[in-house]
Amino acid sequence: MEKGAKLRCQRIGCEAMFTEDDNPEGSCTYHDSAPIFHDGMKEWSCCKQRSHDFSLFLALPGCKSGKHTTEKPVITKAVVSTKKPVPAATPSNNAPSKVDCSRCRQGFFCSDHGSQAREVNLKPCNAVDVPAERSADVQTPAPVKKIIDINQPQTCRNKGCGKTFKEKDNHDTACSYHPGPAVFHDRVRGWKCCDIHVKEFDEFMDIPPCTKGWHNADPVS
Repeated sequence: MEKGAKLRCQRIGCEAMFTEDDNPEGSCTYHDSAPIFHDGMKEWSCCKQRSHDFSLFLALPGCKSGKHTTEKPVITKAVVSTKKPVPAATPSNNAPSKVDCSRCRQGFFCSDHGSQAREVNLKPCNAVDVPAERSADVQTPAPVKKIIDINQPQTCRNKGCGKTFKEKDNHDTACSYHPGPAVFHDRVRGWKCCDIHVKEFDEFMDIPPCTKGWHNADPVS
């Protein structure tokens, strides 16, 4: 192998590019255990980070750190629950309402109120209503743009990329990624953007990106 050649890390949750000469301890952040799929929830068994959305689940940061490696990790098959969903029970007089229920507010499955709750906007107790005729006078401050040094290494957050890049080297074909969305249905995983679907999680992680574009270090929305 050519000295200084770029290699792709094979750890789950990393997949960054590195060289054997530049691979210090702690440069790799990854997950070391298999994912768990249950009642529509996706969870990393190693750190209990979870999400209902499969694309956001894949973007959850790794919980372990170490050196990059080209050896593909051996993981157990993803655990998929075969249980039928528990029907929603009628809340008792002592049960919290759907608005006050902490599980519903966080978007988790709740046996008292059914499946994922709709987003609830709670108003602080000291909030003051602004009359409609005065609402136009209230201006929302413009978001502060984060200034990045063009030579500062950043990690691309596009799905399927994960490379480290510098803004000075970024261009419209620098990144290979999946625009998504990810498809997770009936034990089949895949990407809608390139219409490829597989059964095993490690096969899903190996599906090659189908789109070229700019690297993007912003968190996935």
